[in-house]
Amino acid sequence: MSAETEDRILAVLEDDAKASYAEIADRADVSKPTVRKYIEKLESEGVIVGYSADIDPKKLSGKSIALVGIDVKSERYVEVTRQLKALDAVESLYTSSGDHMLMAEVRAPDGDAVGEVIREDIIEMDGVEAAHPSFLQERLK
Repeated sequence: MSAETEDRILAVLEDDAKASYAEIADRADVSKPTVRKYIEKLESEGVIVGYSADIDPKKLSGKSIALVGIDVKSERYVEVTRQLKALDAVESLYTSSGDHMLMAEVRAPDGDAVGEVIREDIIEMDGVEAAHPSFLQERLK
């Protein structure tokens, strides 16, 4: 399988996760069976881990979203990540090479509720040293 073909198919999916096999085939300049074969391969290899919708936080009624940088004591890292993944308010969780060890996307009904999740759930976890939220305002791209 060609890495170039794979890249073209992934580029279409990144642009439009809802694209049909026919649309992907047309835009990536390959056949529908080729698209199906590559997508099945990429899913089985864990390259494609899911399909999602992009959300504009300003237009999402009844929800506030914050990206929260979290600093964790290294000896508590595994336990803290397990607890964070179990929180309903944590939509996604990433390791980070930036200013913080972890980055969590926290969603709640409003800013006060996001703050409550951070204060009462995240900061209170044994091993969490700090949590630094950045509230998302408006999606620009």
